Amino acid sequence: MREDKEYMVYQSFLIKYAEIGTKGKNRYLFEDALIRQIKNALKKVEGSFYASKESGRIYVQAQSEYDYDEVVEALQRVFGIAWICPMLQIEEKDYDNLKKVVVDYIDQVYPDKHFTFKVDCRRADKNYPIHSEQMNRDLGEVILNAFPETSVNVHKPDVMVRVEIRKVVNIYSLMIPGPGGMPVGTNGKAMLLLSGGIDSPVAGYMIAKRGVKIDAVYFHAPPYTSDRAKQKVIDLAKQVAKYSGPIPLHIINFTEIQLYIYEQCPHEELTIIMRRYMMKIAERIARENEGLALITGESIGQVASQTVHSLAATNEVCTMPVFRPLIGFDKQEIIDISEKIGTFETSILPYEDCCTIFVAKHPVIKPNINIIHKSELNLNEKIEGMVETALETAELVWCD
Repeated sequence: MREDKEYMVYQSFLIKYAEIGTKGKNRYLFEDALIRQIKNALKKVEGSFYASKESGRIYVQAQSEYDYDEVVEALQRVFGIAWICPMLQIEEKDYDNLKKVVVDYIDQVYPDKHFTFKVDCRRADKNYPIHSEQMNRDLGEVILNAFPETSVNVHKPDVMVRVEIRKVVNIYSLMIPGPGGMPVGTNGKAMLLLSGGIDSPVAGYMIAKRGVKIDAVYFHAPPYTSDRAKQKVIDLAKQVAKYSGPIPLHIINFTEIQLYIYEQCPHEELTIIMRRYMMKIAERIARENEGLALITGESIGQVASQTVHSLAATNEVCTMPVFRPLIGFDKQEIIDISEKIGTFETSILPYEDCCTIFVAKHPVIKPNINIIHKSELNLNEKIEGMVETALETAELVWCD
């Protein structure tokens, strides 16, 4: 059963979490982080809201008029939320009044009364004189008497009417799924190698879902890649930022480095060697910004640079961990997530990034690391200066 917003505007929301509840004595740190992320998300929604916590419960209370759909959409992008429950909160605990409020709630929320239901009461306030089982029976009875077309089903009800007796009384029946995961900022920071493709935005989203704060780096190659290609990546970062929070995007001018590698190294090794220097530069930026890991959108075997041999060759230049959340996904699985998070349509815009421009016709798929080392000796004369110049001339764009 779906609630009809035309009949009721909820003044508060109960926010339920899942994994946070397993954190023991440290749980309060994760709850506080979740409240911060909720507040940040609701800053972009018209209206005034107050987020608070009480004994394993997080509440969002509307203190002005607001758009219900906008609030739910904003909360559905906050990692750490398992369920969003629009609810009524009443301070009056008089039992007869509670019965009237529950009947009025059902009447307003469900204009079509042809449904089965179950009442689930929880008495956290043990001083309340009526026990939970008695409340279940009494409230079920008043609902049946008020709406004879309803019926009770204790095993698979269409509507679960939940009543919690706490400092106030919480009444709710709708549970809207949240994104799950952990609140962003509770698991350190990592650097995302962000391209204009489908995969890397999804990888950033997935690692952010585990509570990791995201920075990003994009390798731009003008004039071989256009300003439209750069804007495409900025737009992707902004879309991911709807879930992860603000992303500082470091834009590296990679043209001179790519051309130098193209001139000095065997063409079948271009992609691997370019990728190795991207990883080196990304790691430098990560360290300067207190990052602890790199994130890529690589998936085994998807392209020549993503064979196990190739991944080992690019990994060799890193001392940081490299997170590859898509490593075992096929393309359709990645596309499905990109559509869900709203990056797919931007990712498929036909603006080439630097990797596709400089790709070799017949790239090596099983690179020998000793041969790669030997080829990179050809770069010794200029490459370090080029890397320093690329870092010094980096552009920083805040994506929010």
